[in-house]
Amino acid sequence: MPSALFVVSEEGYWGEECTTPLTMLSDAGVEITVATPSGSPPVIDERSIDPDEVGEETAEEVTEIHESDERLNDPIPVATADADNYDLVAFPGGHGTEWDVNQDSHARALLVDAVSGDEGKGYVVCHAAGILAFAREDDGSAIVEGRDVTGFPNAWEEGIVDDHDRMPDGRKLPYWVEDEVKAVGGNWDAELDADTSVTVDGDLVTARGPGSSAAGGEKLLEELDIE
Repeated sequence: MPSALFVVSEEGYWGEECTTPLTMLSDAGVEITVATPSGSPPVIDERSIDPDEVGEETAEEVTEIHESDERLNDPIPVATADADNYDLVAFPGGHGTEWDVNQDSHARALLVDAVSGDEGKGYVVCHAAGILAFAREDDGSAIVEGRDVTGFPNAWEEGIVDDHDRMPDGRKLPYWVEDEVKAVGGNWDAELDADTSVTVDGDLVTARGPGSSAAGGEKLLEELDIE
C-alpha cells in the first residue's frame, strides 16, 4: 500500500489545500500520516472555512474533515518522521506555514530527503512553497535551484497584505514566497492566466493555491501510479 506523510501547519493551514488531496489519496488506498511541528493538532486558517470566502459547500466539507479526521486530530511530531518510510511527503499551504513549517529544520530535512531519494516524492502547495527557499542540499545549495516550480504568487499577495505586509489578522507576513524562491534560483511560473497550476520537476510536485488542490491531487495519483 502506498503511503504519504502530510506536514501541516499549527499556525494556520488552508483547509482545501490539505483536505482535498488527503481525501483523494485516502480514497485511492494511500495510507496517510499527519505530522505537525510540535505534534499538536494543526490549526486551520479561519478564512478557509468562511462561506463568504470559499463558498458554503467547501466550508462545510473542510470543516467536517478538519474536526473529525483522526489523522488530523492525532498527528505525530515532525522530528519523529522519516521520509524513507513514505512514498510521498506533502506540504499543504496557508499563510501559517511561513511561521512554522517552512522554518522548521526537521520539515526542511524531510523535503530534501523526499526529493533526493530513489523513490520518494515531495509535494508543496501555495505558501508552503516558501520552504523550497530554505531547504538545502548537503552542499548548501537550495533544493529548488534550477527546478521549475509554482506557488502562491506576488500578484495575489498584493491583494491580501497592506502596505506594511500585515495580514488581515494583524500579523506581519515575514516574506513573500515568490521572491524567496526566485532569489535562490527557482524557475518560478505561477501560470497566472491558467485556471490551475501544477508543476512537476523530477520528484518535486508543486501547486499554486486552493484552486489547484484537485488538480494537484490528480497529479499525485498519477505520480504514484495509482489509477
